[in-house]
Amino acid sequence: MPGKYFAFSNGTPSRWILRSSTERNRALAHIIRAMLRFVLDTNVVLDLFHWANTDAVPIMAALEAGRIECFVDERTLDELQRVLTYPQLKMTPEMISERYARYRGLVKCVPAGEAPPLPRCKDRDDQKFLELAARCAADILVSKDKALLKLRGRTTLAFQIIKPAAASALLAG
Repeated sequence: MPGKYFAFSNGTPSRWILRSSTERNRALAHIIRAMLRFVLDTNVVLDLFHWANTDAVPIMAALEAGRIECFVDERTLDELQRVLTYPQLKMTPEMISERYARYRGLVKCVPAGEAPPLPRCKDRDDQKFLELAARCAADILVSKDKALLKLRGRTTLAFQIIKPAAASALLAG
């Protein structure tokens, strides 16, 4: 029977019988990248690190446990840093530094670059999250923003746009 053998780190050979190189590449990519890749909009980050919103608790637990990868870029980090200073959040400079540093320590920064063609978000400030999700090959963009959520189902994207509660349910199993 045709197939290709792959040896895993424990030395055990495993045989995959896949019809094409595309299937093999997809299967191998799935094994290599079994961890979900997330992009979180700024309001969701605040839910995680400031408000401790119950919808976001499982996301935070998965992030801290290393069960998901979360991606940022300079533009999303700049927005977070600016938003953390809003007076309505009532944060001291120490609180701002602590929350920013904690988040920054858990995420991976993606260099600036060109995103593939994407639909235009009605709120231009949120376009950066679509672009980041596309550039880092995210599986999920987690948002509570109505303009981003309206794009669900209206266009074909390589990633899902979901609310924090849906992301938490996905992580729960």
